[in-house]
This record gives sequence, C-alpha cells and structure tokens, in this order.
Amino acid sequence: MLHLRIITPAVRTDAVLDLIDTTVGTTHLAVLKGVAREPEGDIVLVDVAREAGDELLQGLRQLDIDKVGSIAVENVDLSLSDRAEKAEEEAPGEAADAVIWEQISETTQEESTLTIAYAALMIVATMIAACGVVLDNAILIVGAMAVGPEFGPLAGISTSLVRRDRRGVFRSSVALVVGFAAAIVATTLFSLVMDALGQFERGMLEADRPNTGFIFQPDPFSFIVALLAGVAGVVSMTSSKAGVLVGVAISVTTVPAAANAAVALSYGDLGQMWGSAEQLLLNLTGIIVAGVLTLVAWKLLWRTQQGRMTRPPGAPRKF
Repeated sequence: MLHLRIITPAVRTDAVLDLIDTTVGTTHLAVLKGVAREPEGDIVLVDVAREAGDELLQGLRQLDIDKVGSIAVENVDLSLSDRAEKAEEEAPGEAADAVIWEQISETTQEESTLTIAYAALMIVATMIAACGVVLDNAILIVGAMAVGPEFGPLAGISTSLVRRDRRGVFRSSVALVVGFAAAIVATTLFSLVMDALGQFERGMLEADRPNTGFIFQPDPFSFIVALLAGVAGVVSMTSSKAGVLVGVAISVTTVPAAANAAVALSYGDLGQMWGSAEQLLLNLTGIIVAGVLTLVAWKLLWRTQQGRMTRPPGAPRKF
C-alpha cells in the first residue's frame, strides 16, 4: 500500500475526492478541512493499492495539485486492516509488478546527480579494480563492481529517454561521463604512484591473466550480458528489490574496464587501453538499450490495465 498526504486548495477538494472515489484500490480516506497553513487549504489522507498508485498520482497532477498544493507519498510497510486487503484485491495486477513513474523519476534523479560522494565512490571503486586487474584477483574485481555507483546514471538515462526528459538525460550523462573520466584520471595517477612504490609492474599487467583477461577482450557475450543485466536492473528498480541491484552491479564489467584502461594508459599499453574502452562502451550501451526497452515494455503492459484502474462514478465500492 501507498499512503498519500495531499494538501489542496479548498476549491479543489471536491475534485480530489471525486478522483479518489473513482480510483480503484483506495481506502482509509480522511479529510481535514482548513488545517493546512503553507500552502493554505485542506489536507486529504488516503491509502491506495500500489497497483493503482500511478493512476491516482497522474490524476492529481492533472488537477495541478502538485503546483497549487502538495502531494507526499509514503510506502506502508504494514497495514492491519480488512479494508486495505480488499482494496489491494480490487486493484488489478500485483503490487510487486506496479510501476510508480514519479517515484522512479525521483529515485533516479537522486542517484544520477553528479555529487562529491558519487565521484568519490567511482574513483575508489576504480582504484580497487586497478589492484584487482594487476594482481589478477577476481575477488577485488567483484568488490569494485559492488562499490561502483554507475547504475544510477545509467538508469537515469533510460528513464529520462522513455519520459522524453531532456534535462534528465543531460544530467545523468554528465554524471556518467564526468564520473568515469575523473575515475580514469585518478586511477592513472594512482597506478603511476603504485609503480613508483614498487607495487605495480608493467609485467604484471602484460602477464597471462586467466581471471581478469576478459576485461580488455570484448566479445559478443559482453553486449549480451550487458543487455540481460540492464533488464534485471530496471526490473529490480521498479520493484524496489535492492538485492537484485547488487547482483546487477557485480555482473557487468564497467568499473573494471575503466580501471584496466587507466592502468594500461599509465604504462602506454594502447592495445589494452582501447580494448578496455571498447568493453566499457559495449557494457554501458547494452545497459541503456535494455533499460529503455524494458521500461517501454513495462509502460505498455500497464497501459492495458488503465481501464481497470477507474471506477464509474457512483459505482459501489467492494467495502
């Protein structure tokens, strides 16, 4: 269930209540007349089944409540109520499959903004991966994949493309490009320092590396795995399954490829550098393509349910 707290001007309260009344899966409705002060108006509290949440939010935005009032949405972790159970039964589909587009946009915006924390994680993850490629240590590679925050901007680009949000595409692209550029530059300097300290050697990079050699040797499976990871990542994002996102993070060689490119650059090994760059671009492209296609398919799937999300005016509720 989702809990909505709506602040609406008094002149629009009846329209909001009519919308709630005609939306399936709503319950626990409360109206507090004239208690809101900033902005002034009424407060409407209502619970709605997650499956019908996006439809209700779209209706509220069409009433311009987000402009003249406020809409706050919270996830209800536990609701002990027969009415809540009946509301969820009334709404078509399953809660785990429901897509709340406003929530996705908000989440991806937060995770796809270029911040100091994001850049720091990118740099640290790439440095860890650099140690992994030089030592041919698969554990360090997996650890670097888990630390890397690059899926946020990738999801942001996919979501923004589907929603035709140019600003979102630009914001996410800046975070992705600048993040990887900063990580590669910092890791190249890190590699030079480690070489000066005697911890890295050119021979370690050019030696046979059975555990990490695939990083700079892209093949068709690189793109295929990226596509599959992109699908899994978007599905997990829409259903809020964080555990799946971790699996996605450690299945695609984005950060390790950037790290191998940086170390190869520090030693002037252009062959490995370009191979790693190609691997990186293949994976990034595959995730974005898969993300866009998955979101479009999800959108079309839920569009078929829209006619079942509304109740004819005056039709009796099930409870």
